Amino acid sequence: MVAESPDTGDAPGNSYRAESLPEWTRPAQYRKGEVASEERPAVGDWVLVEGEGGSARIVALLPRWSAIKRGAAGEHYRQQLIAANVDTVFVVSGLDDDFNPRRIERYLLLVSGTGDAAERSALEPVIVLTKADLAEAAEPGAVAAATQALRALGDPGLAVCALNARDRDAVATLSPWLRPGRTVVLVGSSGAGKSTLTNSLLGIERMKTGEVRGSDSRGRHTTTHRALIPLPSGACLIDTPGMRELKPTGEEDVAESFTDIEALAEQCRFRDCAHAREPGCAVRAAIEAGTLDAQRFANYLKLRDEVAGAAGKLADRLAQKAQTRVQSKAVNKRQTDKYGKR
Repeated sequence: MVAESPDTGDAPGNSYRAESLPEWTRPAQYRKGEVASEERPAVGDWVLVEGEGGSARIVALLPRWSAIKRGAAGEHYRQQLIAANVDTVFVVSGLDDDFNPRRIERYLLLVSGTGDAAERSALEPVIVLTKADLAEAAEPGAVAAATQALRALGDPGLAVCALNARDRDAVATLSPWLRPGRTVVLVGSSGAGKSTLTNSLLGIERMKTGEVRGSDSRGRHTTTHRALIPLPSGACLIDTPGMRELKPTGEEDVAESFTDIEALAEQCRFRDCAHAREPGCAVRAAIEAGTLDAQRFANYLKLRDEVAGAAGKLADRLAQKAQTRVQSKAVNKRQTDKYGKR
């Protein structure tokens, strides 16, 4: 299993660390040309390894049952794998200036782009709110208010856990998702408390933690690579660096992430209602009645446009790759016809 990778995208030439279960002792890596670009490993992947010691290398990637990914930063379309073969995504947010339901909606949308419907149904997102003790001390009722705001994100079954990430007894509330054989990935911005939470789950200070800025509650990147860590419970935990930019890949299901808005849209008088000034718009009526958050609807429109734009770029890229394959086959055929098989 791939247990560690740098946070530098999936560019060729990166080194990875693979470990065998249950011994966790076999290092391995791949270099440019050894693995096709679309088959480069992510943390959590199961791989085949050849060789021993320093000469060991990854030669094959086994099929994934889930993959968490995002659109990579930059102008050109590219997908970046975050983790593979995970069962649960802990979306970690601090109950300070880091708390932003709109950003959490982006993370939930990321989970919706994991693959087909079967893969998505097997992958459970859990919202983990850290620094609950500090928030409650500063403003009694803050935890309940934040939890209520997240319950309004459209999914009545969405799990929300508020805790003090430094309290090992408090983090025990996450044990239902940390059973033996399960894999959990932590995602969230820098300073949210992911590394602190990891240390509490481990029972030791393994991951480096840092202070957050008082001005905006953001932290430095104390985690600089993605790492898979075995927990005492028998589960595996993947810690990831904070994400400053969370772009869609074009494979996300916006309707699945905003089921409440989609249900309202079905009640509109006109099937092609744009939810602007059309008469009989159920979405606008819900906003005016206060049963739908106007900011949630605005974020829905924004994410819908971003996903549509990314989907167009993805389609162009797939078409270009298909054309390249056709041209490559034609060149190979001409070479074979001219010189024969070698």
